Amino acid sequence: MATNAIAVSAPRPLSLGYYARIFRKETHYEFVKMLRTKAFSLSVLGFPVMFYLLFGSSNRHNMFARYLMPSYSCMGVVSACLFGIGMGIAMERAQGWLEVKQASPMPRFAYLTAKMISCAAFALVIVAALLTLGITLGGVTLTAGEALKLAGVVLAGSVPFTAMGLLVALLVPANAAPGVINLIYLPMSFASGFWMPVQYLPHWLKVLTPALPTYHLAQLALHIFGYSQGGSMLTHWEALAGFTLLMLGAAWIIFTRSEAKA
Repeated sequence: MATNAIAVSAPRPLSLGYYARIFRKETHYEFVKMLRTKAFSLSVLGFPVMFYLLFGSSNRHNMFARYLMPSYSCMGVVSACLFGIGMGIAMERAQGWLEVKQASPMPRFAYLTAKMISCAAFALVIVAALLTLGITLGGVTLTAGEALKLAGVVLAGSVPFTAMGLLVALLVPANAAPGVINLIYLPMSFASGFWMPVQYLPHWLKVLTPALPTYHLAQLALHIFGYSQGGSMLTHWEALAGFTLLMLGAAWIIFTRSEAKA
């Protein structure tokens, strides 16, 4: 018996523009979601600004007003990444939204990239706000080059702490994520010189600070304004790069094992 052959054309490969639209839309929706989540946006944007108004603007034309601009900028990017990625993904994992994203045809990398770009955008808003407050209320003078360098360090600093937030999201239950992140974030911020110069910390704490990734980020930002503790800036970049690889490697192992069990 004769059969009719049906010619099926091979699917055309998806264009680069198609993927670009997916990344753009996912990033847009993620940023809007974070902005509308008041518990996240008000705390991440509000705390550095509030603390600078309390401690920076009250020391007008003082070294402390200049010091707190880069240090609080670092605090802002760490907070945005740990809470935006760590708590955000943990909540979506508990709600089942992460499984929906995994089952959808959207590239997985678009999901993480959108969160990382959104957190970096929040960090840049914090930098802009602190620079504005420093110039207007703190009496700080700075050049455009210093402002751009600080923005660049903050953008680069979002990568290692995005990786750290991803690992926290995979390890910590959603209901415990805020408390665990605060237990990580607040001590690291204090010990790394975000609140005061490292030389004023207790001796036993100063011994531990070089092991913290937040310390290396702070030194890179403070170096722009002449407040670093010395040493090679390349060492700080290498420390952050190594920390990023460590966090991503651990997150990848945990993620692949959880998928294998599922």
